[in-house]
Amino acid sequence: MRQNFDNQLKDLNQQLISMGSLCEEAIALSTKALQGLADHPEKRVAVLEREIDQMEREIEDSCMNLLLRQQPVAQDLRTISAALRMITDLERIGDQASDVAELVPHIAGSQLGSKVAIGRMAEAVVLMVTNSVDAFVQKDLDMARKVQADDDEVDALFTQVKQELMNLIEKKDIDAEAALDMLMAAKYFERIGDHATNVAEWVEYSITGQHKSLEE
Repeated sequence: MRQNFDNQLKDLNQQLISMGSLCEEAIALSTKALQGLADHPEKRVAVLEREIDQMEREIEDSCMNLLLRQQPVAQDLRTISAALRMITDLERIGDQASDVAELVPHIAGSQLGSKVAIGRMAEAVVLMVTNSVDAFVQKDLDMARKVQADDDEVDALFTQVKQELMNLIEKKDIDAEAALDMLMAAKYFERIGDHATNVAEWVEYSITGQHKSLEE
């Protein structure tokens, strides 16, 4: 019985890794397009978003099967409960990567991607997403807490991008409308960082039984 349960947990872990990888690909593709390194990402990102939505449904089914058939307790129960919470944030990450991709046509040709730190923001949030899922699979509390700390870097990068855009507008070096679209893209990346932080907080809960929102 326990062996079967452990195998199902391994399958759940693999599903989460796959879902996280889809999120990473969507973020990376949207970022390349913002930087002028990819054309027309909207269709591919839309496909990825649908795949992420499908993964959410499949993982939810897996979790419910584990809860109903195995009736887990203690840490096993927390692990499955955390996974159910995590997939909501991962699905929203996919949505926001798609939102970024939809902004690309409005920014295309402005070369803004090479003038502000949007690439660094994207790299930071991709790493947060990767590490948050890895922390769950590896039950790595230190990694989960590092993800939560890394959100400060993303917030600082958002402030930097905003300031850089303001400076460029003041110098009349860019189109103001394109700058506002780029600011919106940066805001989406900041929100992705927030969702990755939420995932990491649920990882911490799965390991320790402690969660900030439950303590308030």
